Amino acid sequence: MIQGVGVLGTGWLPQLPALTPHFTCLRFDNRGVGQSQPVGSPITIPQLVNDALALMDAQGWDSAHIIGHSMGGVIAQELALQARHRVRSLTLMCTVARGKDATSMTPFRFFTGIRTWVGTAPGRRKAFLQMVLPPHEVPADPAQRAALAEHLATWFGHDLANHPPNAIRQLNALAAHDTSPHLKKLAGIPTLVIAAELDQLAPAKFGRAIAQAIPGAQYVEIAGASHGAPMVRAGEVNVAVLDHLLRS
Repeated sequence: MIQGVGVLGTGWLPQLPALTPHFTCLRFDNRGVGQSQPVGSPITIPQLVNDALALMDAQGWDSAHIIGHSMGGVIAQELALQARHRVRSLTLMCTVARGKDATSMTPFRFFTGIRTWVGTAPGRRKAFLQMVLPPHEVPADPAQRAALAEHLATWFGHDLANHPPNAIRQLNALAAHDTSPHLKKLAGIPTLVIAAELDQLAPAKFGRAIAQAIPGAQYVEIAGASHGAPMVRAGEVNVAVLDHLLRS
């Protein structure tokens, strides 16, 4: 289970109640964040793929169902391209094939993203919520908003007012990667693509494009949801994921 930029392995906690009765789940902190070793050089997607494969080796797993969210979805795609024999199935959530589709500046990403870095701590938390949730799920009341930010922080693995130190390195790795020319090679791997209707970080059109590019892929779109759908809409996401895994 591979997470996105700046998110720790705790980001998968909402999936565990649905999956652990059926599967052994391995979630981890990507290189440079959380309890993983700090890095002093640029991070690349191939490095992150090798990290995931090394963790599988450490568990003695020849193969596994690979699940990725956001940047983790890009890592999952590249892992399947580089080590197809180790992939039982793919689940790609709120992600893209071409990294720049998630990192290039749109007005929303620029103005909201800037506010996650500057200003008061409550203001930065509000901007972060606006990045990952649809507008109707961001409370107008400051106290309710603070409570929600505190709750989500336990899943993201950090105070939403602060970015992990290596988040920029991970963003740069994402921006530099592109699996889109190679997705048709993933034909035959059971693949589920989940997108969120209102996602402004990995818009649903890019999820649809991935599903169309991988022969036989299944596509599910969560209505009214945004980039944080696997956390805040876990019920719907988990139904789709569990059904996919049990059939694969």
